[in-house]
Amino acid sequence: MTMGESGEMYLETLLILSKKQDKVISNDLAVNMGFSRPSVCRAVKLLKQDKYIDVDPDGHLTLTHSGREIAEKIYERHLVISRFFESIGVSPDTASEDACRIEHVISDESFNKLKEHLK
Repeated sequence: MTMGESGEMYLETLLILSKKQDKVISNDLAVNMGFSRPSVCRAVKLLKQDKYIDVDPDGHLTLTHSGREIAEKIYERHLVISRFFESIGVSPDTASEDACRIEHVISDESFNKLKEHLK
C-alpha cells in the first residue's frame, strides 16, 4: 500500500483508538471509520505487509515505529489545523471535518508556518 490518505487515516485512527483503549481490533477500526469489515481487513493486511502495523495472534493491532511516526504526524496536523480554524470562529465540528481533509495534503512548509503562527 503506498501511503496515501486512506492509509494515513487508518494509522491515525489506530493511534487515537489505542489512546482510548488497551486493545484495538479490526472491527474497532471498521466501527469508528464507518467502513465495511472486508475493506478494513484488506487495509490491515496491506498495512501489515508494509510494516506499518503488527497484528498479534489474537487480532490485536499495534503501530510499528514507522506506522506510529506517520500516525502522530497526521494527528498533530489534525489538532493544529482544527485549533487554527476554531481560533478564527469556525465551529468545532466543521473545523475538525476540514482539518481531516487538509491534514493529508498540506505541505510541511505551510504546516510549520501555521504552527509558528499559533504559538
